[in-house]
Amino acid sequence: MYMASRRNFIKNTTLATVGLSTLNSPALNWVMTYQEFKSNRPAIADRTFTSIAVEKTIKKVKKGIDSLELSWMFENCFPNTLDTTVDFEYIDGKPDSYIITGDIDAMWLRDSTAQIWPYLPLIKEEKKLADLFKGLINRQTKCINLDPYANSFLKDFNRETHWKNDEPMPRPGVHERKWEIDSLCYAVRLAHGYYKETGDTSIFDSDWDNAARLIVEVFKTEQRKDGETPYYFRRLRWNNNIVAPFKGKGRPMKPVGLIASAFRPSDDGCMYPFLIPSNLFAVESLAQLSEIYKEVLHDTAFANECEAFSKEVLEAINQYAIAEHLDYGKIYAYEVDGYGNKVFIDDPNIPSLIAMKYLNKKKYYQPEVYQNTRKYLLSADNPYYFKGKAGEGQGGPHAGLDTIWPMGIILRAMTSEDDNEIVWCIKQLMKTHDNTGFMHETFNKDDASKFSRKWFAWANTLFGELIVKLYNEKPALLKSI
Repeated sequence: MYMASRRNFIKNTTLATVGLSTLNSPALNWVMTYQEFKSNRPAIADRTFTSIAVEKTIKKVKKGIDSLELSWMFENCFPNTLDTTVDFEYIDGKPDSYIITGDIDAMWLRDSTAQIWPYLPLIKEEKKLADLFKGLINRQTKCINLDPYANSFLKDFNRETHWKNDEPMPRPGVHERKWEIDSLCYAVRLAHGYYKETGDTSIFDSDWDNAARLIVEVFKTEQRKDGETPYYFRRLRWNNNIVAPFKGKGRPMKPVGLIASAFRPSDDGCMYPFLIPSNLFAVESLAQLSEIYKEVLHDTAFANECEAFSKEVLEAINQYAIAEHLDYGKIYAYEVDGYGNKVFIDDPNIPSLIAMKYLNKKKYYQPEVYQNTRKYLLSADNPYYFKGKAGEGQGGPHAGLDTIWPMGIILRAMTSEDDNEIVWCIKQLMKTHDNTGFMHETFNKDDASKFSRKWFAWANTLFGELIVKLYNEKPALLKSI
């Protein structure tokens, strides 16, 4: 009752209407707090895309949040992708969506899909929003057909990247040519998700079919069953995180049915070529392709090929990527090489080991092994789990030691079955945004004011997705914060 009365007071009161007699009152303190939480969204005229359905969702969800600060953070973060990163137009009569990651003027296949994914449940309410999804599917199709090994692209396919000294030199339109399995998986996820939500099959045209077949071809090539790959990557500006060793080919691997990835979702080079979270993602993506080719394109032969490929990779994961830990039982490795070598870390970018439950259907992973892995990753036994004065959570090699990723905290909450843990995660995010109202790439474990990337739309929208999920599934938790 008190909380509701406080909200009503704030909603209906301004500083001008508060009399001098109330200057020292608790009510005025609440008004001043409310004034501090003024929206950080761009003016409507400056937003890159607007959606009635998204605005309705923001208003609805905010009513279920008692904390002024959390409500403010949600309003800033959830629409951040639409507010700041979208370049939408019609090209040759078809929608086209170019979506940058934030403070980098380039579009990642991974980030762009993840950035708009939280809006997927709303697309049946609004054609404009549905066209945004169709536009991104069309744009990603063009990108894959341009270069299926590239991870990020430029708006203008005639433009050269500033990474033109990379070897091999990226062709015009390609921003970076880092081979990452998950890039192609995200394109499949987007098309499949849109189709299942709307029933619209118009996206599966000949260009999309060509891109889908390229995806499967690259996956098969990168199984490297003959020990060979046409792919290599070298960057003349030396950085251990982004240069694949051995003339850009990566470390040795033994062909076992897994798919080799040169880089992680963080855009850092892999230690061992078989990146397990991305292989699990590929298992599901291949199954989704099989479904599309059976139900829509009626190509039974290719559908069966995708299904068999999916099963092959999953069998290899179960055989080569699970190991017995002395303290945690059977857990998933992050990377393996097929020879028996394994690395037991995680990276907060998605796909990750902890995000397995968020990203994959349960039938594609072993729940007990996942839970053991989760316990290990959230413990001091994980070399990239950091705890300090400002907060605690998962980090990774990308931003260096002692840096915590809000994305990791968000995924911890997303995958938790413990209400207390979820609330703890939300409070961690509330105390480490450094009064900006936005998520960042990382923050220092001892000082949240030392953060990277002020404008990181994926993390912002993912935080919004978490809050919407709690509003729909655990509304009482939002009232308890």
